[in-house]
Amino acid sequence: MVVLVLSACPAGLRGHLTRWLLEISPGVFVGVLPIRVRDLAWQRVIELSKDGRAIMIYSTRSEQRLAFKVHRHEWEPVDIDGVHLMRRPHTGDHTAGRPRAGWSKASRYRKAAQQSAKRRNGEQK
Repeated sequence: MVVLVLSACPAGLRGHLTRWLLEISPGVFVGVLPIRVRDLAWQRVIELSKDGRAIMIYSTRSEQRLAFKVHRHEWEPVDIDGVHLMRRPHTGDHTAGRPRAGWSKASRYRKAAQQSAKRRNGEQK
């Protein structure tokens, strides 16, 4: 089984791949290919995908029962103790996960409501 995902690739490449694979969604191809044809199709993808990206996932006889190839993608495949994973690039934004310093808007609104209620109660007495 082979799954091939293309992004920003020329229409000619998509047409070429429909000879062997089914295009189930724009840029997503699925099918069963012999190893030799799969490797030739991947070489063709690399040749014809000008500025586009491609990811190919295919079944293998391994513990995960799959492997993948990546062309011009930000995420990179890594092998950790025989398990293939995809590593996301570091964005460099360290403040995204941290809470901001100071009080939240909800606590400020609650405090303002309490103070206005105290003022109203003080005026009513």
